Amino acid sequence: MKKFILFILIFILITFSFSKVVFANQLEHKIVVLVNDAIITSFDIIQRIKINSIINDIKINEGNIDIVRNSVINELIDEKIKIQKSKEYNINVDEKEYLELENDILYQRGILKNKLIEVFKDNNINYNEFSKFLKTQIMWQKVISGLYYRMVSASEIEINEVLNKNTSIPYDQAKQIVIQKQLDLKSNKLLRDLKNEATIEYRN
Repeated sequence: MKKFILFILIFILITFSFSKVVFANQLEHKIVVLVNDAIITSFDIIQRIKINSIINDIKINEGNIDIVRNSVINELIDEKIKIQKSKEYNINVDEKEYLELENDILYQRGILKNKLIEVFKDNNINYNEFSKFLKTQIMWQKVISGLYYRMVSASEIEINEVLNKNTSIPYDQAKQIVIQKQLDLKSNKLLRDLKNEATIEYRN
């Protein structure tokens, strides 16, 4: 019941916040950014703003909509580049992988999938847009693991530093945390390099 009430409150918040700022432009599919040969439209941006606000409980208003919009545009640019790189390696996502990540994301946020689908529907959000976002995360993680996993390692000093800060976690988990941090650094650098090489065109 509490979760249901939470979603009702979120729905009211989203409806109020976006009614003047965003919903008026919802049906537009104007090209906003070109990333190499991939397009990002105004509709893509609106969908992602609404998804992020619901999933991450972000309150959107006229005071922060421009900041949120710019952040979403950067996020979508990154994802286009990640998708393009994933296609180079013929990376795919199977249903089991997708459902595992989807379940983890929703569980961490205390969100029931059927309620999320209802809220998305009430706010004219295509659930496939959320699914594409999750699949992109999985594909990119596969790219990074394939390129760099054998190149990274965890030293005893690094593992012990993690264990000292988190005394309740097991050794293997601490080791994986260290390795994941190194992979994240590799990921950030690769994405940065790819963005520098990409042709990114902003449309007015």
